Amino acid sequence: MGAGRRRFVEAVRALVDAAIVAAPDLADTDLDAAATHLEELAARLGVDVGAGRGERARTEAVAGHADYLPRSPLVGVASPLAPPFAWRAGTEGLEATGTFGAPYEGPPGYVHGGWIALAFDEVLGMANIVAGRPGMTARLGVHYHRPTPLHTPVTIRAAVDHFSGRRTVTTGELHADGQRCATAEGLFVTIGPERAARYFAARRSRSDGA
Repeated sequence: MGAGRRRFVEAVRALVDAAIVAAPDLADTDLDAAATHLEELAARLGVDVGAGRGERARTEAVAGHADYLPRSPLVGVASPLAPPFAWRAGTEGLEATGTFGAPYEGPPGYVHGGWIALAFDEVLGMANIVAGRPGMTARLGVHYHRPTPLHTPVTIRAAVDHFSGRRTVTTGELHADGQRCATAEGLFVTIGPERAARYFAARRSRSDGA
């Protein structure tokens, strides 16, 4: 991904944050003027804001995990929806670090539990890939020990616990401010190429314009 796209994504990410925490004393005329600029920019990028998003989909081919991760909702550097988290793999599993900002708020001052579950699903799945056990989520259980604070560095660690045949059980922990905020256990199932084709071929063809 080029530097221009990275800069663009960062700017959109900052704009999403600004839309949520915009100062209440901003004049409506200022916000309306900003909206006009954004609509003009969207038009330049081929998007009609008034028409909605429709079924616009990615046009690039997705051959493997390396093609998907830049668009990940957690670690994706190409996704304005992602915080994003940085990650690294080691002999004991995978570790992801990052900070949840205003767009991820649930209870005042804390991360929405749904985002915590999403983060675990993503990090546990990545740990499986690193361990050579890629699979689809069959079950995910999350135990919320305490609220996870916003604007605070968060660490998520995950590792494969055990596996048998096509089934893999992976566990993870989320820490913030030195405290364990949540833990998770997921069951993942490896699918063969035939089933993968049934699940994804039609959508991939639509994205390619077929």
